[in-house]
Amino acid sequence: MEGQNQSPENENVIENKNLNIWEALIPVFALIGMLAYNVYVYGDDALSGSNQFILLMGAAVAAIVGSYNKVDYKMMIEEVAKNIKSTSGAILILLMVGSLAGTWLLSGIIPTMIYYGLQVLNPTIFLAACVVICAIISVATGSSWTTSATVGIALIGIAEALGISLGMTAGAVLSGAYFGDKLSPLSDTTNLAPAMAGTDLFTHIRYMTLTTIPTIIITILVFVVIGFTLDTEGVADTASILSSIEASFTVSPWLFLVPVLVIGMIIKKTPPLIALLIGTLLGGLFALIFQPDVVAAIGGSDNLTFMSGYKGVMNAITVDIAIPTNSEVLNDLFSAGGMYGMLGTIWLIICAMVFGGIMEAIGALAAISRALLNLFHTTFGLFASTVFTCLGLNFTASDQYLAIVVPGKMYAQAYKDKGLAPENLSRTLEDSGTVTSVLIPWNTCGAYHSGVLGVPVVDYLFFAVFNWLSPFMTLFFAAFRIKIKMLNEAKAA
Repeated sequence: MEGQNQSPENENVIENKNLNIWEALIPVFALIGMLAYNVYVYGDDALSGSNQFILLMGAAVAAIVGSYNKVDYKMMIEEVAKNIKSTSGAILILLMVGSLAGTWLLSGIIPTMIYYGLQVLNPTIFLAACVVICAIISVATGSSWTTSATVGIALIGIAEALGISLGMTAGAVLSGAYFGDKLSPLSDTTNLAPAMAGTDLFTHIRYMTLTTIPTIIITILVFVVIGFTLDTEGVADTASILSSIEASFTVSPWLFLVPVLVIGMIIKKTPPLIALLIGTLLGGLFALIFQPDVVAAIGGSDNLTFMSGYKGVMNAITVDIAIPTNSEVLNDLFSAGGMYGMLGTIWLIICAMVFGGIMEAIGALAAISRALLNLFHTTFGLFASTVFTCLGLNFTASDQYLAIVVPGKMYAQAYKDKGLAPENLSRTLEDSGTVTSVLIPWNTCGAYHSGVLGVPVVDYLFFAVFNWLSPFMTLFFAAFRIKIKMLNEAKAA
């Protein structure tokens, strides 16, 4: 999905027979308690740095538990290093997304998307349209991350101009983005889940549509209802906003060439880093061609010269820029942080990987999964155990891949023992592991999307309907034995 440059299917789940379930849960309870108090003290500012340190404190508690159970300090550090290494691709993508957002603002690409979007998308259909647009893009690209970084940013801008809640909009964007991410054969999580469960890709995708299609239909209907109940009084005067955009930028359909090219490269399986780098460079080139005065101003000059052009583009790529207009709404909107703006998110990911790495090293993740497996003995209990394990690993390991790999390895034999076809497991891994990762602020996915869209997880949590509804849907199917394929049926097929 994100191209984090790791091969999680080759990782071994670390067992520690000396560690009991209560000891494994000590770091989890400590982390929850410290985070709860920290958020109470800092509120929305908790992600500015204090939560990052709390994750390190949680890692310290886990290390103490590990040391008590004879886990070597060097082994814990090696597991942390492996975890951080596994996020190197994600970190580089974050930096490139920051630079791309900067040059796409400077070139007028994002303002042009907003300009035309304001004329096409009215408040009543806007949220449902966000779901559909992002679903199409993510099915084509196989990446929720690319979807957020391109059309997601533009849709957030349109929402702000229309006066629609950014939390609602981010929830709609992510609902659509994760629909495609979950079903697209180009998505790495869609390939990983069947590999862990022991089935093939297209059997997995076909079986997954049984829960995914009803979930996305319900999600779209929810946003249609929200759209009709939105209070549009006081919505921004779009005519004045359009004229402000025209006054500040050269608006041209030719600017759509860059995002279309980037999405096309992703569809053609170009590595995301290369596609984003090319998108950044093309954004800088189009800025020089279409917005010479804006580039010169950002470069600190009245006229475009080689030096001011270079400085203007480099500033957009690397640091905070703001392009003033005669509209207050647009002044807030037309600013970008460049690579610098992504450093807080990167910091959060690294600290989360420290906690997840030590939890893995001391055997806590395996102990928690094993306890959940032993807790349930019925078929429904097995499905529920898988769901809770995936959710727990997204929360504690802070990585969606581990939320697929660990339960995939732990539960594969249990599903066979119950006579269940492996696609039951692969579907449950996706329904509960892939899509819920974005609902946790310190998970790599939650940190990424909230950073890129500029909307805190707590603001979009309730409105990411597809993401939180998916695990309930898979449990509903399991509870009522709807389309639960047995091994003998799979062999016959």
